[in-house]
Amino acid sequence: MTFEALKPQVSDILNNNAIEADERLQKVCDLLKENIAHYNWVGFYFRNGDKPELLLRKFAGKQTDHTVIPFGRGICGQVALSNQNFVVPDVAAQDNYIACSIDVKSEIVVPLFVNGENIGQIDIDSNTPDPFTKEDERFLEWVNKEVALILE
Repeated sequence: MTFEALKPQVSDILNNNAIEADERLQKVCDLLKENIAHYNWVGFYFRNGDKPELLLRKFAGKQTDHTVIPFGRGICGQVALSNQNFVVPDVAAQDNYIACSIDVKSEIVVPLFVNGENIGQIDIDSNTPDPFTKEDERFLEWVNKEVALILE
């Protein structure tokens, strides 16, 4: 399914005020994992209060031991500090990569901002080498802007 075709579905989920924000986040994770072939794991990490760490809030895919990630550690931890998208075409080539599964070949992490502050991120793992394009980045930036609206 194309990113453009998914946008109305993401919006419908996020605008459904009849369900809690966490359930909406879970439904977005499920939707993306089920409809984008190279998205094998989709998750939202959020800053843990005032602590310099991220907590996994909702995800779709295999269970992970990495539910808490210190700032600076791994790709997610680096994005928490840099406030920049991070696309990893080959996780084996990254010194600071935290392995979640031997099947993961690549990763993309896009920060999530509310009122200009980096409060979390969307993290996508792929079992395909180098599948992420600028279109993935733009789409995930759009998803995060929509998510930010329900978190403000």
